[in-house]
Amino acid sequence: MSPMGEVVLIATIAGCTTGIGALPLLLTDRISHRVYDGSLGLASGIMVGAAVFALILPGLELGSPLEVVAGILAGGGFLLAVNAIVPHLHLLFRGEQVEGTSTLRDPAGELPSVEAESDGGPVTDGDGDDLRRAALVGGAVTIHNVPEGLAVGIAFASGETALGLAIATAIAVQNVPDGFAMAVPAVRAGVSAPKTLLYTTLSGGVPEPIAAAIGFSLVAVVSGIFPVAAGFAAGAMIAVVFRELIPSSHGHGYADTATGAFVLGFSIMLIVDTVLAV
Repeated sequence: MSPMGEVVLIATIAGCTTGIGALPLLLTDRISHRVYDGSLGLASGIMVGAAVFALILPGLELGSPLEVVAGILAGGGFLLAVNAIVPHLHLLFRGEQVEGTSTLRDPAGELPSVEAESDGGPVTDGDGDDLRRAALVGGAVTIHNVPEGLAVGIAFASGETALGLAIATAIAVQNVPDGFAMAVPAVRAGVSAPKTLLYTTLSGGVPEPIAAAIGFSLVAVVSGIFPVAAGFAAGAMIAVVFRELIPSSHGHGYADTATGAFVLGFSIMLIVDTVLAV
């Protein structure tokens, strides 16, 4: 196999591990509010941790703070623009909703009480909003995989085979919780198990090898834009966390659970990205 083929194969394997993250959520199609809010909190911490440790810090190592900040602002602005463009699907078949939550108003315009949800019963409303949320998170995760693929290609093209394998391994481990972050709103929206698994796998399995091939072929050019690309991906991930995941995780009375899960998710990514030296 040619060097290019080996790089693409390694990056493909690393990217496809996003699908593993969806597996725990495929065991049941009934998710309680407590589990759902905790899952969103965990996913939020994972995404913020990935943005900081896997994107912003490597970007600062290869470029200036101004380049990374420019990328962050562009990525955040891009995500907010996409959020405005993506149709709010729930408006096609649901009643009025509270902004940032999946809680429906009753016909009198009043919100259901938190006590009514305190038994941790299954979540059954807001599927359209979660479908939009799943699309936004999936887009952010997909964008996030591009600079990671570039890093793999750049490492191999520079003759650092051992470093390239180490980066690919770290990315593969990190992609598992990335897949989880994408699968949570998808399963909540009622997307079938096979489709959830397929979409989460493709979110890493498609962009990562393509980016790795580009990085391998154009190492001199790509290494120069990596700081901006990394910042862009980080900005998109942070924006989707604060625009979608955190508000939704605080809508059912389990804010403490979601907050604790956020801290746990951030800590997990700190360990993964620093120990494995992404």
